[in-house]
Amino acid sequence: MYHVKIFIDLARLNKPIGFMLLFWPCSWGLSYGYKINNDYSLFIHYLFLFFLGSVLMRSAGCIFNDIVDRNIDKKVKRTRERPIPSGKITVNKSLFYVSALCVLAFFILIQFNFLTIALGLGSMILAFSYPFMKRFTYWPQLFLGLTFNWGLVMAWTAMNNNVSQEIILLYISAIFWTLGYDTIYGAQDMVDDEIIGLKSTAIKFKKNMKLFVFTSYLITSLILFYLFHKELGVNLFTIFLIFFIISLFFQVYKFNQKETKSCLKYFRMNNLSGLLLFTSLNTL
Repeated sequence: MYHVKIFIDLARLNKPIGFMLLFWPCSWGLSYGYKINNDYSLFIHYLFLFFLGSVLMRSAGCIFNDIVDRNIDKKVKRTRERPIPSGKITVNKSLFYVSALCVLAFFILIQFNFLTIALGLGSMILAFSYPFMKRFTYWPQLFLGLTFNWGLVMAWTAMNNNVSQEIILLYISAIFWTLGYDTIYGAQDMVDDEIIGLKSTAIKFKKNMKLFVFTSYLITSLILFYLFHKELGVNLFTIFLIFFIISLFFQVYKFNQKETKSCLKYFRMNNLSGLLLFTSLNTL
């Protein structure tokens, strides 16, 4: 049981917000694709597969990130007790877990069409490059947005076997959503990150963080309004879309960048936000 607990901590399976934030964009792509495809059984089947894929790839990404950051994590209060920096598990065993999780994810991936498989394999470059970004740029959150929302495009192609202008716009909207929520999340580590020389949008915009997050969420909202302007009206789609947008700006209003608990609380609120947009898209 001790080894199971270490694996759960290592893969962050005890913190489902991570894989849910990876899954929600996938669910949006499937829901939007279902509007055209209209194959309900395929939609449900793929929803299950993308959920499993999100759990597996998020777990693999967390472990790989901890391997790369093992020397840095020792210096950060929030991360120093993670299994690798604390010495509870070796790097070699952690690499084995990464490999095993990726193999399982690959078996899920090959159940889709060729275009989706190609996109999935291409996403590996993004996934395994992300941990290095905070060493070189103040925009690792933007890179995370590109990576975390790639499943949205894959989900669409799984349903429709093409890439459309509409799905690219939804992808861009989701990138700015991630840029906003991960800036809130990054505020937790600003003090430690500055000391050890790491970069983030939280640090870059620390004097105007709320304005930056507000702008990111505003862009998300404007793209959604543009993309779905023909569907807006007195209907469930519009109601849930408005609730989604309200949830974003409520975060901006409430989070306090100087309080770790506040940042974590309103970062986690994005699980609800993801569900609200998923519900909205399923009423189209």
